[in-house]
Amino acid sequence: MKLDAWLNERLDRVKAAGVYRNLRAMNGAPFPERKMNGKNQTVWSSNNYLGLASHSRLISAAQEALQQYGAGSSGSRLTTGNSVWHEKLEKKIAGFKRTEAALLFSSGYLANAGVLSSLPEKEDVILSDQLNHASIIDGCRLSKADTVVYRHINMDDLENKLNETQRYQHRFIVTDGVFSMDGTIAPLDQIISLAKRYHAFVIVDDAHATGVLGDSGGGTSEYFGVCPDIVIGTLSKAVGAEGGFAAGSAVAIDFLLNHARTFIFQTAIPPASCAAAYEAFNIIEDSREKRQLLFSDINMIRTSLKDMGYLVKGDHTPIIPVVIGDARKTVTFAEKLQDKGIYAPAIRPPTVAPGESRIRLTITADHRMSDIDHLLTSFHSIGKEMHII
Repeated sequence: MKLDAWLNERLDRVKAAGVYRNLRAMNGAPFPERKMNGKNQTVWSSNNYLGLASHSRLISAAQEALQQYGAGSSGSRLTTGNSVWHEKLEKKIAGFKRTEAALLFSSGYLANAGVLSSLPEKEDVILSDQLNHASIIDGCRLSKADTVVYRHINMDDLENKLNETQRYQHRFIVTDGVFSMDGTIAPLDQIISLAKRYHAFVIVDDAHATGVLGDSGGGTSEYFGVCPDIVIGTLSKAVGAEGGFAAGSAVAIDFLLNHARTFIFQTAIPPASCAAAYEAFNIIEDSREKRQLLFSDINMIRTSLKDMGYLVKGDHTPIIPVVIGDARKTVTFAEKLQDKGIYAPAIRPPTVAPGESRIRLTITADHRMSDIDHLLTSFHSIGKEMHII
């Protein structure tokens, strides 16, 4: 059998299961209102939580660095790719996360893969939350350590697993800070308490919490007032730029610089991206009021959807998962939303478990009250039409 014929057979199975995916081109800067396939859509699936990806200050900072340093970094940080902007941004991130040091990666995905494939050794074990992001799962697979999965944010199960893994040399607990598909918040204070009791290390991926949770947007560490051993994050969500990072002690960051293959062998992000992210952190530190308004909108939307009769998952975060259940029905729901000018794609297996297909709404500071009113009216009418509510 030829390769294309074999792959087409496999794609046909994906289509039959209702989980086939394709790309949609968006025309314009990442504002809530964008044109897709010639039609205006209000986007409700962006991780641009604070609206910084299109902020004039970030664009100006990037343009200035672009003129001075060029379009690309030309190599890995350890060869020709290191600039003063990379080092400035790392110091800014360390200060923001209240750690001794930080290290930039080219994406949050690469940061997770690099940390988890280099820190734990063969005689170690990683205890990983059941709903951790794919980048954490892949990092665990790349690691020489064993991996044990504990039930989602279930501290009793985590403690049992810590008890059962005492034979290992070292134990690493790794968790998302905010879980991207369920919008739940990891109880980081309880996790760190257990880690201290059982002599484990804690690694938290704060991708969806950085810039959002905590009084100054510091993430789940600030939200709970605790200090994990390693904090991983991304610059592509609330920060509005591109790249990832790991933050921790000076020794831990020095170790990653020398051992994390996804840092050593990866071309560095451009200095212009660093300059934009640096300016974003300046804005985030002064955005307390914007976060308060954002969470006011989040609370209103969550409450309204629940009152309609929808199954709404998650905690008080910008991620609002509305569970429809069946994959095909969820795709139909998303298509009906799009007909009304609302872009919120269906989330289906394997991203979520079978029977858990959903419309995953993400709320940003740029959404207007008129956008919210139209969203809620559309959910009500479509839900009634499809006999979901």
